Amino acid sequence: MECLELFIEKLKNNFKMNKNLASLEKDICVKFKDKNILKQALVHRSYLNEHPDFKLDQNERLEFLGDAVLELIVTEYLFQKYDNPEGDLTAWRAALVNGRMLAKIAQKLNLEDYLFLSRGESKDSGRAREYILANAFEAMLGAIYLDQGYKIAQKFVKKHILSQLKTVLKTKLYIDAKSRFQEMAQEKDGITPEYRVLNEQGPDHDKDFTIGVFLENALVAKGHGHSKQIAEQQAAGKGLEKKGWN
Repeated sequence: MECLELFIEKLKNNFKMNKNLASLEKDICVKFKDKNILKQALVHRSYLNEHPDFKLDQNERLEFLGDAVLELIVTEYLFQKYDNPEGDLTAWRAALVNGRMLAKIAQKLNLEDYLFLSRGESKDSGRAREYILANAFEAMLGAIYLDQGYKIAQKFVKKHILSQLKTVLKTKLYIDAKSRFQEMAQEKDGITPEYRVLNEQGPDHDKDFTIGVFLENALVAKGHGHSKQIAEQQAAGKGLEKKGWN
């Protein structure tokens, strides 16, 4: 039975490495010269733990590159198009390139269908899956930049990321949850919120934090995330909902 499962998994992997790869290129409107760069962008580190003989590396280096490329393209666009002060542009950029936004766009591109994940990671959902999708999106952008150059990467970002700017400005998504919660807490209760780490677990490269937002010593809400910043934002967002300050 175990041999059969391994055989089926190998067939699935071969499908991803061939037919699905062409489908992804079609979905993102980018034809790669080096298919291996695109494949590597889809490989999560957990997959290599179960498949040590896999020929490609995981996608974290490409993610590192894609993160820088994304920030440069978005920053350049905002700088050229708007005369607003630095604080406004920084807030708008943060709203466009945060993990939640990137994960949402990755889902629209059906990127999840193409990822190489361990069996355990394949079953994850919620914030953990959102984190993986956001990182894979950045890795794919890094791959596009390496294979196609800056102009094509720029075109891709304009189509999928900068197209969200109108919605961000209209709905004021650039006002992050922490800033909004602090503003409302001071206005309504005359209190400055405090964030405390309630729990911290996992290895250094994959930490999971639980953080509570407090008004004086009263716990309002909890947030979870792979960084303290993400957990704080989630706690603030839940706090806004709980207090009816949305």
